[in-house]
Amino acid sequence: MSILKILKYPDDRLRIVAKPIEKVTKSVQKIVNNMFETMHSEDGIGLAATQVNVHLQIIVINNIPELKNPMTLINPKIVKTSGKISIQEGCLSISNYKALIPRSSDIVVTALNYFGEKIKIQASSLLAICIQHEIDHLIGKLLIDYKKDLNSNILPKVF
Repeated sequence: MSILKILKYPDDRLRIVAKPIEKVTKSVQKIVNNMFETMHSEDGIGLAATQVNVHLQIIVINNIPELKNPMTLINPKIVKTSGKISIQEGCLSISNYKALIPRSSDIVVTALNYFGEKIKIQASSLLAICIQHEIDHLIGKLLIDYKKDLNSNILPKVF
């Protein structure tokens, strides 16, 4: 496995919309393995392929208390939402920035797993937040896009 370079804001490649994966192949599984290695090396809990300059619809999640095993979601789609929740979110692509982001507290997601099997996940709390955060990356959306006041003193110094 390899540790991949995480793109950092304001890199424009973070805005590229990820493409769906037609079939889960060995090369897709290799990307997933490398993404897990990269995420763990940065002490993250989630990572989207976009963040490592791979513009495919892949997210990986781990180290969340309600999650028993590492999770791979390929072509994830949120099919149901309910409730509201907001916590201080951070991002591996935006150093030294945290923000309260409004999210759904409960979601249902369909996707393919590591083996290309169709799965349906019910998630709540931190897992739901993490999935929503990583899906945002797949459509080129970042935490800072939730903030209207770009002059806020909590934004990264790149502004």
